[in-house]
Amino acid sequence: MKKLKTEELSCGYATRTVLEKISLEIHEGSILGLIGPNGSGKSTFLNTLARMIKPVKGKIILGGKDLWKISSHEAAATLAFTPQDTGNTLPLTINQFVKLGRAPHRGWLLPLTEADKIVVEEALEKTGLTELKNRYITELSGGEQQRAALARVLAQEPEVLLLDEPTSHLDIKYQTEILEMVADLAHNHGISVIISIHDLNTAALYSDKLVLIGKGEIAAYGTPEEVLKEKILSEIYDTPVIVNTHPLFNTPMVMPGVKRKLL
Repeated sequence: MKKLKTEELSCGYATRTVLEKISLEIHEGSILGLIGPNGSGKSTFLNTLARMIKPVKGKIILGGKDLWKISSHEAAATLAFTPQDTGNTLPLTINQFVKLGRAPHRGWLLPLTEADKIVVEEALEKTGLTELKNRYITELSGGEQQRAALARVLAQEPEVLLLDEPTSHLDIKYQTEILEMVADLAHNHGISVIISIHDLNTAALYSDKLVLIGKGEIAAYGTPEEVLKEKILSEIYDTPVIVNTHPLFNTPMVMPGVKRKLL
């Protein structure tokens, strides 16, 4: 498995740098959770890791190579990215949509081999979409669309998986289903996962390590217990919080530290 790491990475846009001097390493078979306030730069960071945005400074190293010095084909065969907007509006069936994940290995024109078809079928099975594979993407619920997006990247057979808030706008049932699949991919299949999660308690439950991004830099890095501290969270999120312990899983549980008066 190839490791992904950043060295003094600064990222942003032509007129604005969003994050500066980010140095991180994601180990195989683990989940690195990205947390931070809205607009803190989590999506910018993931888009930079996915080669959607060129770094302002610094390097991204994939398998010992500079990500921007390898071919797009080599990068796509190793690294998969699911943005917040999965773009699932194409007039394709789930089966056709998931087959797109084989493009980095087969190109866009070559027909799928029997081995490719097996990979696609396995991706559909892992995401619980086998019985729905002939339905059109546009007919799916939000949770089913997220599962289809995950199935497509599974068909890509990545070694590193980047997910930008894959549970946004989903109810608790679908959130749990998606994150359980991600945990299985990391811990049982050795895939390195970097995932942006909006909910701090969910991030604590599913992440092996957390990165708290705020004020243009890494504000804290470590285990959920090391990162989810009242003082730093209150400062970065600009609101008082209380951190207790989950009654079942013993992970940090973050709650508002002040009750707003109803008008």
